Amino acid sequence: MSANVSMEEVERVAELANLDLAEDEKPSMQRDLNSILEYVAQLNELDTAGIEPMAQVSDLLSHLDDSVGQDDGHGVSLRADAFRASLDRARVMEEAPETDGAFFKTPKVIER
Repeated sequence: MSANVSMEEVERVAELANLDLAEDEKPSMQRDLNSILEYVAQLNELDTAGIEPMAQVSDLLSHLDDSVGQDDGHGVSLRADAFRASLDRARVMEEAPETDGAFFKTPKVIER
């Protein structure tokens, strides 16, 4: 299977993603989208019969312990999901360039 994304589809994807592509960027985007679709087509050719679908990688890590990033012989495990002290909010707010006392204020980055 060969992917063949048209220039109209590139423009539609850019519009949906709110990207302002210059004319000279569109062929590059078309090439990238075709490469992605070709790779997905290769993945679709794999025989996955007998492989159980997986929703969470953590299901494979049933050997969790309190260590962080330790290899217990079955791969690297995640740290235990436990409460622990974090940063002091008041001190962090003092160091922030602009806050309302509870949250960081950031400049608007998306115009529409």
